[in-house]
Amino acid sequence: MHGHGMAHFMLLPALALVMVASAWLTPAALGDPQATQLNLGCSPYNATPASAFLLALNSTFADLRANLSAGGGFATAAEPRAAAPAFAMAQCRPYVAGRDCVACFDAAAARLRGACGGANGARVIFDGCVIRYESTAFFDQATLPGNTQICNGSAVDVAGFADAARALVSDLAAAVPNAPGLAAASASGGVYAAAQCVETVGDSGCAQCLKVAMGNIDGCPPSSDGRAVDAGCFMRYSTKPFFPANATVDLAAYLRSGKKSSRKGAIIAGIMGGVAFLIFIGLLIFLLIRWSRKFRPQRGDILGATELQGPTSFYYHDLKTATNNFNETSKLGEGGFGDVYKGLLKNGKTVAVKRLIVMDTRKAKANFESEVKLISNVHHRNLVRLLGCSQKASEFLLVYEYMANGSLDKFLFGERRGTLNWKQRFNIIVGMARGLAYLHQEFHVCIIHRDIKSSNVLLDDDFQPKIADFGLARLLPDDHSHLSTKFAGTLGYTAPEYAIHGQLSEKVDTYSFGVVVLEILSGRKSNDTKLDPETQYLLEWVSSFLLKLYCS
Repeated sequence: MHGHGMAHFMLLPALALVMVASAWLTPAALGDPQATQLNLGCSPYNATPASAFLLALNSTFADLRANLSAGGGFATAAEPRAAAPAFAMAQCRPYVAGRDCVACFDAAAARLRGACGGANGARVIFDGCVIRYESTAFFDQATLPGNTQICNGSAVDVAGFADAARALVSDLAAAVPNAPGLAAASASGGVYAAAQCVETVGDSGCAQCLKVAMGNIDGCPPSSDGRAVDAGCFMRYSTKPFFPANATVDLAAYLRSGKKSSRKGAIIAGIMGGVAFLIFIGLLIFLLIRWSRKFRPQRGDILGATELQGPTSFYYHDLKTATNNFNETSKLGEGGFGDVYKGLLKNGKTVAVKRLIVMDTRKAKANFESEVKLISNVHHRNLVRLLGCSQKASEFLLVYEYMANGSLDKFLFGERRGTLNWKQRFNIIVGMARGLAYLHQEFHVCIIHRDIKSSNVLLDDDFQPKIADFGLARLLPDDHSHLSTKFAGTLGYTAPEYAIHGQLSEKVDTYSFGVVVLEILSGRKSNDTKLDPETQYLLEWVSSFLLKLYCS
C-alpha cells in the first residue's frame, strides 16, 4: 500500500460520519429514489497527494449535495486550484426530484467511495442519478468508450412490442437535444421511456451521445426493460411506468423544432455540408501548393538559441523573479495545460513561462526531461521555440520565446478584430500549414498537436504565425489517465472521430486546421452562438449557407 493510501484511510472515518449525518438529515418519508446500480467504474490510479485530493473531493461533494438539496437536479463543482484538483458532477433524473434525488445521491456517493477508495477518477450510474468525479475537468464529455446496454426482464410476447419500443426511443433521441434541460419522458403503445443528457454537453453532444445510446438499447427488445448508459447520457424503456404520469411531455413539438425536425433534411444538409467542406479544403490545398513559393515569411527572433543542443536548464528562482513571483499582472493567458506568464530574464530577454499542471508522480518526473528535450529540438519558423525548462517538486516550468503580438484569436474576435488584411490572413494560413507539415512529416518523430485552435496560433512582430503548445500532450503522464482515454482538444475544433471514439491521427490536426481557416476567412468563432439561431457551430453555419446557396 502506498503512503498516500494510508492518508486516505485516515480520512475515511470522517467521511463516513459525513455520510451518516447526511442520512439522518434526509427526511425518512421518501418516494422512490431509484437507487439500483447500473454501472460503476474506477480509475486504476490513486490520486496524489491522497490527503489533498480527498479534501478537495469532499468539498466538491458537499457543494453537489447542497445544490441538489436546494432543488437543483443537476450540479457541477470544482476545486481547480487545490494541491490536487478535483472536479465533480451529479445529476438526477427529472422524475426523481427533491428528497428522492438527495437520497439517490447519498446512496451513490457511499457506493462510489466504498468501491473506488482513493482513485483519481470514478463514475457510478444509478437508475435515478449519476455521480462522476476526476482530477481534471470533464464536464463537456458526451460519449466515451465503455458505453453499454443493460437488458432485463422476460421477453414480451406481444406483436409489435419491439417495434414500438424502438420507435419511442428513436423519437426521444431526436427530441431530447431540443427539449428543456436535455431530458424528456414519454409513453406510447404500452411502452414507457425516458432519455436524459448531462446539461453541460450541449445539444450537439447530447445528440451524439443519444445516437450511440439508441444503437446500444436497440439490442434489448423484446426484453421488457432496457437501458443504455454513457458518460453524458442515459436512456431507458420499460413495459411498466417508472415515472409519474405528469412527468411525460409531448415529443411532437421538439421533433419539429430546430435543425433536427427533419431527419431527411439533416442527412441531406450533412452530406452537402461535408462535400462542400471537402471541396473547399481541396481547393485551398491546391492554392497553397501553387502559391506558397511566392510568400516566404522571415524568420522570427529565437533569442539566439542554437540547434540541437536541447533545452536550457533555468533556475526556478530566476524564473520566479523574472515573472514577478508569477504575479497576476504578468499573466499572458490561461490554457488547458497551465497558465502562461511574461518574464524578463537577467540578460534583458523577454520570454513566456508556462506553468504545467502535472500530477506529482515519479513517472511524470522521469518522463519530463526526455520529452522536453525532444520538443526543444523542434525547430521551424512557424513553431514557437521552446528555450528551456525548470522543475521544482510537482511544478514544471517551460520557457518559450515571447511573441509580442499575442494570439491569432485577438485579431479575429478580440480587441484587435478586423486589423488583419487579406495578405496577412493568407500568410497565416500558409504558415500554419507549413508548421503542421513539419510536425507530421519532417521531424524525426511524428508529433500530433491535438489542440489546433486560433488561441494556439501566435503572431510575431511581422505577423508570421507560430503554432504553440505542440507536444504538450506528450508530457501528460500515463498515470494521469482517468476513466476516459487521454484527450487533449477543444470542442468546436476537434475532429469527431477523436472526440467521440478517441481515434488519433494526423487527420485530427488537419480537421482543426480547416476550422481555423474558416475562422480566418469568416471572422467568426467556431462556436459562435450569434450565428443563425438554428445553428450553434461555425461548421453548421457554413454547411447551412452552402446548402442554401446550392438550393437557390
